[in-house]
Amino acid sequence: MQAFTQVRAQHPDLALVLAGAKGWLYDPAWAEGAPGVRLLGYVSDEDKGALLAGSVALAFPSLHEGFGFPVIEAMHAGAPVITSTTSSLPELAGDAALLVDPEDTDAIATAMRRVLDDESLRADLATRGRVQAARFTWDACADAALAALLEAAS
Repeated sequence: MQAFTQVRAQHPDLALVLAGAKGWLYDPAWAEGAPGVRLLGYVSDEDKGALLAGSVALAFPSLHEGFGFPVIEAMHAGAPVITSTTSSLPELAGDAALLVDPEDTDAIATAMRRVLDDESLRADLATRGRVQAARFTWDACADAALAALLEAAS
């Protein structure tokens, strides 16, 4: 929210769309009624792809992440991604996203400005994101699990 507020000062028409259930430690004071913030709640899988494809970017500065499905979903939809330097996200994003310290508001705001202001960067991240997302399929997951099981059994 703090990074979005900084960036919105230069981009007053910018909207921050928050999708999904209200999570742990949710505080309505920081989002509800804030200028430019839209709280969508649950978004169906059918609508999620369109929402991501129509976005300028996915900003996902997560502190702790198991896998990071939203990153892959955004890349698959062609949305540029800004995500964290923490947990599994750097490996997941590869070179197809802008990586930021999730506790550095200025770094998040800078990455948001870069994506907003640089059409070439947006296009490059979208292209690299689609390639990166293609690496993560259920078939590839099953192949890796089978290989691990076969290796453990030998």
